[in-house]
Amino acid sequence: MTDVRPVLVLQHAPHEGLGRISAALGDVPYRVRTVLDDPQPRLPAVDALSGVVVMGGPMDADDVAGHPGLAAERALLAAAVDADVPVLGICLGHQLLALALGSRLHRRAGVEVGFAPVRIVADDPVVSPLGTGSGGATVLHWHSDTVDLPAGATLLASSDVTPVQAFRAGSAVGVQFHPELDAALLDLWLRTPDMVAGLDEHEVDAIRADGARHLPALAGPAAAAFGAFAGTVRARG
Repeated sequence: MTDVRPVLVLQHAPHEGLGRISAALGDVPYRVRTVLDDPQPRLPAVDALSGVVVMGGPMDADDVAGHPGLAAERALLAAAVDADVPVLGICLGHQLLALALGSRLHRRAGVEVGFAPVRIVADDPVVSPLGTGSGGATVLHWHSDTVDLPAGATLLASSDVTPVQAFRAGSAVGVQFHPELDAALLDLWLRTPDMVAGLDEHEVDAIRADGARHLPALAGPAAAAFGAFAGTVRARG
């Protein structure tokens, strides 16, 4: 593709990459930036972008004192929603999107690490395909913080521990769980000390075994979900 506005990917840890999102973007150009510790990052204007993808990370979404670049990320997300630019936030990105829209973060309010069910509770072109059976799916969770549903947003997915697992606000979708995970990315996570700190060997082995069982069934649904997001990006680009 030529003369197409790129997607901006905001990354917060080197091991938390695009995974299955990359294949869905296909020939759509994207630029990866890490700005969380830059107090004055120079981010592009939203009119220069065809979309924004915000990935996960271990930091608290409201820790602007420790990671001052998060404030610029939130400002960019708010501007993107106002301008109807497609946005996809995963895990920390989901939380940053919620905060950008005026929601609240609740630290250590919902610890979920490992594969567990999530319920799809409303129709949405991005999130609904992830419901692989009876309106739900077994997906990888890896978080301890939760957010409230932003005012005016539509709740898309929920779990018993985390009421707001996914939401849509205009052009933006936030997803707390990890549909972007493929086998290679999960293996990288389980070999990364920062990711498995606090988990014992039995827990790591259980996550690896559950990944072998559940990730193949999520390949098609994730491709459809991220393909729907990529379609909105192409329409804008």
